[in-house]
Amino acid sequence: MPEGHTIHRLAQDYAAAFLGTAPRVTSPQGKFSDAAELLNGSELTRTEAHGKHLFLGFRDADADAADWIHIHLGLFGKVTFGGTPAPPPTDTVRLRLANTTAYVDLRGPTTCALITPTEKQAIHDRLGPDPLREDADPHTAYRRISRSRTTIAALLMDQKVIAGVGNVYRAEVLFRHRIDPYRAGKDITPAQWDAIWTDLVELMHEGVRNNRIDTVRPEHTPEAMGRPPRVDDHGGEVYVYRRANLPCHICGGEIRTADLAARNLFWCPDCQTPQSG
Repeated sequence: MPEGHTIHRLAQDYAAAFLGTAPRVTSPQGKFSDAAELLNGSELTRTEAHGKHLFLGFRDADADAADWIHIHLGLFGKVTFGGTPAPPPTDTVRLRLANTTAYVDLRGPTTCALITPTEKQAIHDRLGPDPLREDADPHTAYRRISRSRTTIAALLMDQKVIAGVGNVYRAEVLFRHRIDPYRAGKDITPAQWDAIWTDLVELMHEGVRNNRIDTVRPEHTPEAMGRPPRVDDHGGEVYVYRRANLPCHICGGEIRTADLAARNLFWCPDCQTPQSG
């Protein structure tokens, strides 16, 4: 499932291609046809992301309030941009936007729905603060974390606590701060949380800019360490994610993996001891 930086990047990409235009809106697959017909020819006035949720705001020339397309890619959703002329769409395309210069196809999302501003606000209200949003309040997340006996690794993946962090950022930020992933939220100090949040803001903004996740510090890059670059579909240089049984870049110990809340957890037990961090 894409992490939050990917969704914020998609919001930027949709805006770059369609903001201020009135694109043709179609649903070749048919599952979004009624909503597409209502939106066809309306102006795209805003794109927005919160965690793993993407919002496209449309306004008809005669309407004061916007309608929103709410998109959640889930595990299988894919977005493809291209230039004109757009090729004939396949019957797997849930949503196509097209104007005179670009098109974009959405396939396989968990959610693609037309919602009202009130319904959109309800989604925001149930999500935790997003490190990529200017309105994010990290203290809101810490209030929940500091009262919880749940592991910090699980809390970081709870979108009601903090929105947009997925398995990669979860594993990497805990390693970068030498925090045992099994430490209870209530045992995370305010200083540790401030450091985690600040790091997530920086790492995820970099992820938006580069459209990939890189988490190793300059002194631990392949060039600096004289090691081969990482080869993985995920891309990016990381410390522990998907590096189970490989040596830690810092201590040389073996990276471990385990199941936690139905997701694979990665950590270095030598660097991330219960007393570290």
